[in-house]
Amino acid sequence: MTSTSPSSPPHHPDNDRPDRQRRRIGKRWLAAASAALVTAGAAVAIQLPAGAHEATAPGYRQDDLRRDTDAIQALGIIGVQARVTTGPGRDLVATSGVAEAGTGRPVPRDGYFRMASTGKALVATVVLQLVDEGKLALDDTVDHWLPGVVDGNGNDGRRITIRQLLQHTSGIHDDDLPGYTTPREYNERRYDRYTPQQIVARAMRHRPDFPPGTGWSYSNTGYVLLDLIIEKATGHPWHREIEDRVLKPLGMHHTYLPGSTPTLRSPHANGYQVFPSGERVDVTEQILPDPGGYASTTADVNRFFQALLGGKLLSQARLTEMRDTVPVNQDIRAFWPHGRYGLGLVERPLSCGGSYWSHEGGNGGYITLNGATDNGSRTVTVSMSTALGDSPDNALLQEQAASNLVDHALCDTPGKRRQGA
Repeated sequence: MTSTSPSSPPHHPDNDRPDRQRRRIGKRWLAAASAALVTAGAAVAIQLPAGAHEATAPGYRQDDLRRDTDAIQALGIIGVQARVTTGPGRDLVATSGVAEAGTGRPVPRDGYFRMASTGKALVATVVLQLVDEGKLALDDTVDHWLPGVVDGNGNDGRRITIRQLLQHTSGIHDDDLPGYTTPREYNERRYDRYTPQQIVARAMRHRPDFPPGTGWSYSNTGYVLLDLIIEKATGHPWHREIEDRVLKPLGMHHTYLPGSTPTLRSPHANGYQVFPSGERVDVTEQILPDPGGYASTTADVNRFFQALLGGKLLSQARLTEMRDTVPVNQDIRAFWPHGRYGLGLVERPLSCGGSYWSHEGGNGGYITLNGATDNGSRTVTVSMSTALGDSPDNALLQEQAASNLVDHALCDTPGKRRQGA
């Protein structure tokens, strides 16, 4: 089932904004697949299904967006929703598949989904606002704000800076929380809850991956520490600072923390995980730690990146620092070819030249890719309600198909493939 229509972002407010702990990029999905790929020594050729279109006319249109969402859905994704924003009230929206497997219920065009590590860009924005206000500095050490918290087994908060936490160059080992790799584990662990202190303590059981500033490794723990630093610098809960500084000013009324509520607000498509066994399970109901626990909509995510890259949230100096990037490591390059990481922002190349800015996320059955042009004038978000975790090949195909949609939308070219695809 497929639908397309132009749309303006909805504006009716939601009431409650509960709080909770945090999550990840879909590191469980992304890293597991890339690690398996490296272990196998495989070279996966990225090929999209038949029907991936060639350019017939300039300009990316609703039919082009629909064909790109259809190409993603054809990989075995239950539901896809995508939105391209090019100005106030100028949106293209397309959906493919269904909201619930085995039904004909269409994917809602403005449905909620778990944005996972896209929430890191929210955290980074608030940290840089505090730098703008002189309340902290990027070269402040972790120990300056959180004395004795990062300590033991070679970890030393006196040597790690806020900048390194933001950029994943701190070396802090990212101790995976007990997750689920089988349907049984999902049923046993989906309501588990962790405090930030518990998450950090788990990481301190391990030696650092490398000395601070000498490498790159994705660390959710680093962003938990940033949450705690925001609280120390402001005297307020970190999520309240995000709400007051970003969500409310931008009218992001559909971005919220579910907290201890394991379900999503309506409307939403159900989220599915395809396990290594090949079994597909509805994993919609679960609790995710924060800040990756945020739920949002494609309209809100586009609004955020449009404002951020458009200079409405940070000074030009801070935005320049945010876009000062370093290369990602080999595992993540399998998913982000030539990708580079700034301060809570990912830079990826465009097939039409130049680059775009984003922060994808994935967990709880939802995989989300997004992107914005350099000045935020054109933004795109695609949410997929299925995580293909059955094989490295399929995980990479899913990433590539969604990346192609982002590339087509931002290049404004309906059929031009990403270079090397």
